[in-house]
Amino acid sequence: MKIIMLGAPGAGKGTQAKMIADKYHVPHISTGDIFRANIKNGTELGMEAKKYMDQGLLVPDELTVKILLDRVGQDDCKEGYVLDGFPRTIPQAEVLDKALANLGESIDYAIDVDVPDENIVERMSGRRACVSCGATYHLKHVPPKKEGICDKCGNELLLRDDDKPDTVLNRLKVYHDQTQPLIQFYGNKGVLKTVDGTQAMEDVFRSIIAILEN
Repeated sequence: MKIIMLGAPGAGKGTQAKMIADKYHVPHISTGDIFRANIKNGTELGMEAKKYMDQGLLVPDELTVKILLDRVGQDDCKEGYVLDGFPRTIPQAEVLDKALANLGESIDYAIDVDVPDENIVERMSGRRACVSCGATYHLKHVPPKKEGICDKCGNELLLRDDDKPDTVLNRLKVYHDQTQPLIQFYGNKGVLKTVDGTQAMEDVFRSIIAILEN
């Protein structure tokens, strides 16, 4: 079961990816995690990626796919995996497809967690994070007991720069320009499945399980 998670930033695809991975005992693979692991372990691919990252440059698609293929070639991926955060663009998806085809493999499902922009802005701008212990809250859905104060350690809660409405709108623009075309790309391949991401987290998960077990 090889799955790609799609969806806008803040749609909750990362949370769903972890839940799918836990249920089916397959790895949850995010490119950020595998970059960090390769760099930490001093692998040849990791050192190559580090050269770009140290200059603030994006790691080229071919190198990213090499690192990804190295990861999915490990024993724990024999039963499948859930990809989160890759591919982000059509060229990345094409490179990945070609590389998997060379191994006689292909993606089984591309699951789009669909959430309208206005919901994303409301979700993310309502987030608050503790400056000290990192605990996270949401003004509407998971409010702290005392406004602006962390329940766990009593320190101040802040709105992260990443979650400010202007920043969120910019991130959504990048998503619509670069990543949303993947929905049609995987739709044309017949592997796209869409779930309503405005539902409660558990209901989104149930919708995904119904797709995977149908």
